[in-house]
Amino acid sequence: AVGIAVATGALLGFLLIPAGQRENAGLTLYEALCRAAGLTPGSPAQAQPVSAAVSLPVSQVSWDPAIMQRLEAGNTQRGARLAQQVCAACHGEKGLSETAIIPSLAGQTSYAIYKQLHDYRSDARAHPQMSGVAKALAVGDLASIAAYYAAAGEQYASLGRRDFSGDVEIVKLAWEGDTRRRIPACMSCHTNGVGGPIETPAIAGQNREYMAAQLNAYASGARKNDVYGRMRDISRRLTPQEREQLARYFQGTL
Repeated sequence: AVGIAVATGALLGFLLIPAGQRENAGLTLYEALCRAAGLTPGSPAQAQPVSAAVSLPVSQVSWDPAIMQRLEAGNTQRGARLAQQVCAACHGEKGLSETAIIPSLAGQTSYAIYKQLHDYRSDARAHPQMSGVAKALAVGDLASIAAYYAAAGEQYASLGRRDFSGDVEIVKLAWEGDTRRRIPACMSCHTNGVGGPIETPAIAGQNREYMAAQLNAYASGARKNDVYGRMRDISRRLTPQEREQLARYFQGTL
C-alpha cells in the first residue's frame, strides 16, 4: 500500500502535473519534466511593483514621558488663562457647554482632551473652528488646557457625575455590550479607571446631540481619528436608533 501511494505521488508530481502545466509556461514536455525533477531551474519570479506610499497613523499622538509628565503635573494656571482666551466662548466659561453640538470639557480626562487637540493640530481630525484653534497653540499649551479642564471637574457639576435611566436593551449595551454582534460594553472603556486606552473620553453627562453626531460620524467614516478604527467598527455595528438612544442614556440627569 505504501509503495502504491509513493508511486502515485511520483506519477502526479513528476509527470501528470508538469505535463498539464507546461503549455502555460511555454515548455516542452521534456523541459517540464526536468524542472519537476529539479534538474533545471524554474522560471524566475516576476518583478513586483514598487510603491513609495508611506504608512501614516490615523492619530499621531505620542505618549512620550515628557507629555505624560506635563499632563500629570498640569500648569492649570496657564491653562485657565488660555481657556478663557480661546475656549470659553464655545465650551462655556467653566467648561460646561450650553450648546448641544459642542462638548463639555470640565471633568474630562486630560489625556482625552490633549489627544483631540493634537489630532486637530495634525489634521487627523478636522473641524472648521477647532483645527485653526489647535494649530495656533503650542503643544505645551494643549497640555496646559487639557490639565486645566481635567482639574475643573473637582469644582463644577462636570462630566462623570450623572444618574442614568434607559430601556433594558440600551442599559445592557452600555454595561455589558452585545457579544453576538461583537460590540463591547461602552463602560468597559468610557469611564475613568477601568483600564481602557488612556485617551478614551469620559462620556457620562456629555451632550446628547454631540455624542449622537460623533457616533454617526464614526459610522459613516466621516470621523476617523480613532486608533485602530475601534469606534468606527463599533458604531457601524450599532443601529441608528441605538446610537441615538445610547447618546440620550449617557447624557443622563444630575
